[in-house]
Amino acid sequence: MENFEFFTPTRMIFGKNTHQQVGKIVKEYGFKKVLVHFGGSSAKKSGLLDAVTGSLEAEGIQYVTLGGVQANPTLSKAKEGIELCLKEGVDLVLAVGGGSVIDSSKCIADGAGNPDVDVWTYFRQEAVPARALPVGVILTLSASGSEMSASCVITNEENGFKRGFNSVTHRPLFSICNPELTCTVSKYQTACGTVDIMMHTLERYFSKTRDTELTDRIAEALLKSTVEAGRIADKDPDNYEARAALMWGGSLSHNGLTGAGRDFFMQVHQLEHELSGMYPSIAHGAGLAALWPSWARFVCPSDVNRFARYAVQVWNIDMDFDCPMNTALAGIRATEDFYKSLGMPSSLKELGVEEERLEEMAVKCTNMGKRTLPGIRELGKEEMMEIYRMALGE
Repeated sequence: MENFEFFTPTRMIFGKNTHQQVGKIVKEYGFKKVLVHFGGSSAKKSGLLDAVTGSLEAEGIQYVTLGGVQANPTLSKAKEGIELCLKEGVDLVLAVGGGSVIDSSKCIADGAGNPDVDVWTYFRQEAVPARALPVGVILTLSASGSEMSASCVITNEENGFKRGFNSVTHRPLFSICNPELTCTVSKYQTACGTVDIMMHTLERYFSKTRDTELTDRIAEALLKSTVEAGRIADKDPDNYEARAALMWGGSLSHNGLTGAGRDFFMQVHQLEHELSGMYPSIAHGAGLAALWPSWARFVCPSDVNRFARYAVQVWNIDMDFDCPMNTALAGIRATEDFYKSLGMPSSLKELGVEEERLEEMAVKCTNMGKRTLPGIRELGKEEMMEIYRMALGE
């Protein structure tokens, strides 16, 4: 087990009707003016936005609103939010939405806290935020885990680069998580979220570090619970317990718990960032579902026993002691079949990706030749190209 730091300062307010407490919670901290940041029209049509602003008004909290966040949140929208915060004297950014809205809010908080710095320099790894506005969350989609994570991912639409970075400034001050708010999420987006939750744990689980038995068992339990809840929510969208399990699983999958003691790198996420950076209409979870099986088959020979353990512990597949590779491949197939059962794509071709763009994605993933991706098997441009080709399918 590697040395590690586990830091989860986010206050979690979880359960039914909890979003109605937002005004009182904001007042507890003494904030005076809030930027309410949200996505599309659903927040308005569902009445959630009115409930949030009404709760703030009831406690005498001033606010301004900024909507229009899209999937794969953009730098231009974040910069619009930064300007608004500085103009209005905002002291808290409140994200009302899923991972895209939360990441946009984190970017806004970084930019407003450091108005003399171009916020994109953080995503180019050229600087780190010295400070940031605090961020609060009302979660509406179980997926990214951004409500408890230190990560933030933004797409620069001018060059198609989708980049992220981690910072202590990104840990939300509080997150209000009411599973009821996710019951109206579409089957497709629920499935995308289920994949994302699993992938945040799988990317930590498949690392080179050994002797992490407790962390392994936590990860395996989270994966099994997510599979079970994902199946139920797919068939019964109003099932509260399934929605609650997905929401809590999403938070735990990306707050550092399932990676404690491991040295890991999220290779599939990096490969997918180039995909949805160049094809913004592709949902992050769908891209991950299309890429992971090919990545897994490519790197599996470098750690067959790890993949075999995954198959046995998560998918209850019998161990083939004579040929562990059979067990390992069965676990990969089980994961792929589960994703398909939720309506997720099994190839990049299903997502409209053209073969002639694969090399551009690989080059961008190397940061124009400046990096390789560490992991069970190190990935350079040629290895990335092979995974992309495998994922393209017939």
